[in-house]
Amino acid sequence: MDTIFEILKKFYDFEWIFQHGGLPLLLFIVFAETGLFFGFFLPGDSLLFAAGMMVGLGIIPQSILVVILTVSLAGILGNYVGYWFGRKSGPLLYKKKDSFFFKQKHLSAAGDFYEKYGPSAIVLARFIPFIRTFAPIVAGIVSMDYKKFSFYNVIGCVAWVSSMILTGYFLGQRFPQLRDHLELVVMAIVVVTTVPVIWKVLMTKSKKMPPPPID
Repeated sequence: MDTIFEILKKFYDFEWIFQHGGLPLLLFIVFAETGLFFGFFLPGDSLLFAAGMMVGLGIIPQSILVVILTVSLAGILGNYVGYWFGRKSGPLLYKKKDSFFFKQKHLSAAGDFYEKYGPSAIVLARFIPFIRTFAPIVAGIVSMDYKKFSFYNVIGCVAWVSSMILTGYFLGQRFPQLRDHLELVVMAIVVVTTVPVIWKVLMTKSKKMPPPPID
């Protein structure tokens, strides 16, 4: 178990990722987080932000355009894999027991999110941790029209990747000293992106709680 946690810690050590894995490892992480159901624990927003900053600082040698295009492609392909997985075996996931790499609550939350927002959930989910991993799977489960899914998949991924990477890129150029405080910046991004999700879960649970008995 200690070995697993040590490996997971590497995925949150962005300096290590960009120095040892570079762009290929970045592409794999984005693909896994958006296409494989066990990828929900991987960093998404914070990693893209850090990638943009590293491009701005010259640590990632590729141009900002190349990074945005390749990462967008990885995210688009990832969602296609999730959609295909949902079409083929998604219903079985609702019977799957919780494990370290799978949580029923995340699948249920994605289902509720899709039910509320419909096809546009594929775009909105890109900006919400956990939900973005399971949204394409749910779309596959409900047999969302493939052409419609493709349209929202591309639009959502390009918007998500571009906004996150460009924000990090321009801040990295404007405030290069942020590299020395990257962990704090990443923590702030994690809080901003996950607190709304946690709040949503807590509010949903409170609404489902039965009313207190009347004396």
